[in-house]
Amino acid sequence: MSNDPFALFESWYAEAKASEINDPNAVALATADADGRPSVRMVLLKGHGPDGFVIYTNRESRKAGDLTANPHAALLFHWKSIRRQIRIEGAVELATDAESDAYFASRGRDSQLGAWASEQSRPLDARATFEARFAEMTARFEGQDVPRPPHWGGYRIVPTHIEFWQDRAHRLHERRLFVREDGAWSEGQLYP
Repeated sequence: MSNDPFALFESWYAEAKASEINDPNAVALATADADGRPSVRMVLLKGHGPDGFVIYTNRESRKAGDLTANPHAALLFHWKSIRRQIRIEGAVELATDAESDAYFASRGRDSQLGAWASEQSRPLDARATFEARFAEMTARFEGQDVPRPPHWGGYRIVPTHIEFWQDRAHRLHERRLFVREDGAWSEGQLYP
């Protein structure tokens, strides 16, 4: 087993990509608003490395509001097929415009148009309203590349804690915890 939490993450993530039927990059993102009220939802991991774990969203959404008011978050990967999970906690920072532009350009055209059409997390009076907005954006950008909306971009969770959980018989699970302090990682174990 690796003593580097990012190398260990990469190893487990590769195994999950080989065995999970759907979305091995699906991760639960937990946030809290300015009053400490928690909220959790599934998102897709779109980048990772020693500088952190990156997700993308509408920066006017509820999750973005939470991340602005309380720039700390937790991620939870649960890969049932390999009976493992990884918990990540840390501070949140904005991804660069260049990163956000590059990822947005890699998305399918309908997903790009949807980012313009959706007022994510806000009340919607009828599905037809959203479909009409999508049709408007389709017409607006016909025959041209769809630029990244100014209200859409990435967030990087910069980890201070990474826990690796491995299922074991009789609920005698294995838990390894990596903690970053002053830029250096220390490792320990936790009781199941």
